[in-house]
Amino acid sequence: MLTKIAFGGGCHWCTEAVFQALKGVIKVEQGYVASTGINSDLSEAVIVHYNTEIIPLSVLIEIHLLTHKSTSNHSFRSKYRSAVYFINSSDERLALEILENLQNDFDKPIITQVLAFKLFVASRESLHNYYAKNPDRPFCKRYINPKLNLLRNRYAHCIEEV
Repeated sequence: MLTKIAFGGGCHWCTEAVFQALKGVIKVEQGYVASTGINSDLSEAVIVHYNTEIIPLSVLIEIHLLTHKSTSNHSFRSKYRSAVYFINSSDERLALEILENLQNDFDKPIITQVLAFKLFVASRESLHNYYAKNPDRPFCKRYINPKLNLLRNRYAHCIEEV
């Protein structure tokens, strides 16, 4: 079944590259997501369109937690909100359960929130597919390559060509 969910946590260039590498991910939209209430400001994020029969939400969330600072409440959290944004209401409960189950794998409390998806604003076209277009840039080598190496080492069965 095809569905979608959004993730925020770090630079959307990194998040985009991580999810683009996964089998079952059909499309990744890079930009800014807002929720409601105190989280109604835009924060860097991606929308991931995926096939649940190939990759389950639990794996997407686990990879998301491991590829950004999901236990750190650092000073850039308003720009890089750590969140799973549910688009389908049925994913809210499931995402909360997954986070609760994954907490045992982390030494510190996971700060990633499960929030309602309210608004998406795409980043400018020149930033889309950033890693694919710029793999040799210093930013990609320093920040994105280590995340892709984690996928190769820990999730080889889940990745496309990285």
